[in-house]
Amino acid sequence: MTRIALLFFLLNILTGTAAFAQAPTTQGRSSGPPVQGAEEDIPLVRRFDSNGNKVLERAERDSARTYLAAHPELRTPPRGRRLTKIGTPGPRLTEQDVKLFPDSVSLYDAAALRTFFVEFEHADWEAELEAFWHTDVEVPATLRVDGKTYRDVGMSFRGNNSFTNVPAGLKRPFSITMDLVRDQHLLGYRSLNLLNANQDPSFLRSPLFLDIARQYIPAQKANFVRVVINGESWGVYINQETFSKEFVRERFGQQAGTRWKSPNNSLGGGFSYLGDSIALYRRWYEQKGKDDTLAWRKLVNVTKVLKETPADQLERVLEPVLDVDEVLRYLALDVALANQDGYWKDGSDFNVHLATNGRFSILFHDVNEGLRSSGRAGGPGAQPDPLVALDDTNKALRHKLLAVPTLRDRYLAYIGDIAEKWLDWNRLGPMVEAYRDLITDDVARDTRKHGGADDFLMGIMGAPDSTATPATIKGFAELRRASLLSHPGIVRARRP
Repeated sequence: MTRIALLFFLLNILTGTAAFAQAPTTQGRSSGPPVQGAEEDIPLVRRFDSNGNKVLERAERDSARTYLAAHPELRTPPRGRRLTKIGTPGPRLTEQDVKLFPDSVSLYDAAALRTFFVEFEHADWEAELEAFWHTDVEVPATLRVDGKTYRDVGMSFRGNNSFTNVPAGLKRPFSITMDLVRDQHLLGYRSLNLLNANQDPSFLRSPLFLDIARQYIPAQKANFVRVVINGESWGVYINQETFSKEFVRERFGQQAGTRWKSPNNSLGGGFSYLGDSIALYRRWYEQKGKDDTLAWRKLVNVTKVLKETPADQLERVLEPVLDVDEVLRYLALDVALANQDGYWKDGSDFNVHLATNGRFSILFHDVNEGLRSSGRAGGPGAQPDPLVALDDTNKALRHKLLAVPTLRDRYLAYIGDIAEKWLDWNRLGPMVEAYRDLITDDVARDTRKHGGADDFLMGIMGAPDSTATPATIKGFAELRRASLLSHPGIVRARRP
């Protein structure tokens, strides 16, 4: 070791921050503050909680908002273009106007359209939630569902582009914490995500994508709910299960384990090996719950094994620390259903679960941009190509796993299975029709939706008597299925 290297080594030991092995220079930013989506929420509760009850009252929230306004440097400037549409007040609704469901009907029952009645104490609730986006402050509200009252639930706006690109007055996504103040749950769930169908005027893509994904891997449930705020209807939201302890217990049979989210637009995540220092991974992954150093080290180790193991040994060496077959199914779904915000495209926006047996799983996060394709290079429905991004080292799961011939063939066979079974309109069509019929009337009356009056049905079926396009759900299914089932690699991989 040279004298300069020794000095850096000693400095690393003292600071506990630098890497023992450097991240690949081709990955761009490998250190610095966390990227958008992985950064910690701005901590305000402890600072302004004068009465010590761990929830900010109105006066305390006012002080916190004043502080935020005086410190704009705490916020990362939003990216992207905002919608220009303006929302208007929706119809007034009461419990007498809607159907109530018994507890025997699951919160995520695909045929149920529950109504969430949310009551905020103050009329400026939207400005409050906007001010506290990406902070640890939740605004208390009363929630009524199916005639039952849940007091002091925590409400906040969630998301990144689905929030920053949407102006006040239109649907923005919510997170709900049922047990903010007291021990309570809604039909067994303590956290809820209500999504705003960002970039999906059909509203159907997330539930449909996840319905298909659950046939192959552990994936969230999703259905629709009607949201009424202070007596006014805000229309239909996607009620998508959170990546929570309840999710882990139901899918993996255990509540223990560790969860991470890899944010969107990742240039250095992608399950790539970045070096041996945990600090390099904190930039690209958000660990849920209490910080667990041992779990971080296991994450570092599995990425290192993935990178450094020769192809002819990869599956055998990886199996104890990564569910390889499940990852192949995840990668197949990601491409077959053309998740436009998915791993194949950006190497990002996925969830990671470490089970108590030491094995990692890769799971979906947001899928609202799936089930649509471009017409470029190869005809409508041909993109993305099943073998896209195999040389992209930032997409390490694709780059390494699909370099192994037997694993690549298994992956291609899974894509063929998904296309044949689930992009068949004889099977997918009735699923689409059931969802469409459930929410059509509510979408028509929705004054807070992002799209126009005709965008909902046009996004599903396209214009009557028009040529099918991969931008619609029906056109995508038909064109994508035909393209995939004729792909030479898929044909060969599925041969007996």
